[in-house]
Amino acid sequence: MDFFNVVSVDEVKKILKENFNNLCIGLEEVSILDCLDRILGEDIISDINVPEFSRSTVDGYAIKSSDSHGCSDSLPSFLNLIGEVNMGESADIKIKSGQAIYVPTGGMIPDGADSVVMIEHVEKLDDTTIAIHRPLSYGENIVYKGDDIKKGEIILKKGKKITPQDIGVLASLGVKTVNVYKKIKFYIISTGDEIIDLDEKLKLGKIRDINGYALYSLIKKLGGEIVNRVIVKDDYKLLREEVDKALNISNIVLISGGSSVGTRDFTYDVINSFDGKGVLVHGVSIKPGKPTLIGEGKGKVIFGLPGHPVSSIIVFKTFVEYLVKEITGMKDGINKTKAIMYCNVHSSPGKETYQMVNLNEIDGKLYAVPNFGKSGLITLLSKSCGYVIIKSEEEGLYKGQEVDVYFI
Repeated sequence: MDFFNVVSVDEVKKILKENFNNLCIGLEEVSILDCLDRILGEDIISDINVPEFSRSTVDGYAIKSSDSHGCSDSLPSFLNLIGEVNMGESADIKIKSGQAIYVPTGGMIPDGADSVVMIEHVEKLDDTTIAIHRPLSYGENIVYKGDDIKKGEIILKKGKKITPQDIGVLASLGVKTVNVYKKIKFYIISTGDEIIDLDEKLKLGKIRDINGYALYSLIKKLGGEIVNRVIVKDDYKLLREEVDKALNISNIVLISGGSSVGTRDFTYDVINSFDGKGVLVHGVSIKPGKPTLIGEGKGKVIFGLPGHPVSSIIVFKTFVEYLVKEITGMKDGINKTKAIMYCNVHSSPGKETYQMVNLNEIDGKLYAVPNFGKSGLITLLSKSCGYVIIKSEEEGLYKGQEVDVYFI
């Protein structure tokens, strides 16, 4: 077989899109109380105007703005007070020139009024007369019918990750349920004779399952569902049996470790043993994460992630997240910020390099400070808040250069 016939990051994304973009996960209807962080499977179109009536944004008096023109503290405008609007009630009175009606914040604007003077700028002379000390412009202190949302307008687009603010908008439209994409199901397999779980006693030569737990958290953050997380020893038969189970109950299988060319790394052969296209990628020109495997079995996606924690997480962020967003049409923004490089950083020629960094504010400016270390060091992750990307054609990043810092 052809080991490490490396391809570029862009080529890998193209392969993923061409082979798995039609992976069907379906939709389900959920209550808006249960839709937080889910991905919308349909456009939400308003069937009403919001607000449904013009209303005041202040406590004050609804008037015709022309009645206030030229007024001041020394030369007020005098208007007849003909009534008031109560909260939650319709304004049945129509205003004519020279008249005013009291309106509370959120109250309906009566017909004929085109502005609301704040109560602080009004002197009430008696039960039927007020003096206005400040001129108003047309529409001042009024939210008009449909100003926020117009009937027939697309409010939330398919592919949006639903936020608490979105749920408030849905409630304002009277929407009780929405169609969202079903959660993509993941199956996590950590491989290696040396890997043990947290409840096992740590002996010399053994290491705890770091990647399984880190990947679990990344999947939850992405909005996926973890159907199982297991540890499998370096045994072809055991690994194949576990992958077979995974393919039957999940959409994406993540195999951590076993993607290199060692004599006991069986992931490549296991992927090729199932019905399907087999291994599609074995080696990516990325640092860290070169020995990455991607394949297809039984119509499902199988990722062979590097065993080193930093490499595993970088590959997940770069390719697994990309695929999930392609499948669901997720349109949430990339979580990143601008910063200034604190020092020079060299890259590996021909590889897209992901350099872990921390953010420090110095003299009011945000700097990206590189954290140098081997990809097998888990503390490299805990000491970093994100990473910068050095493209394969770049020699590196330079001190003082503005860069994008991607949060983990």
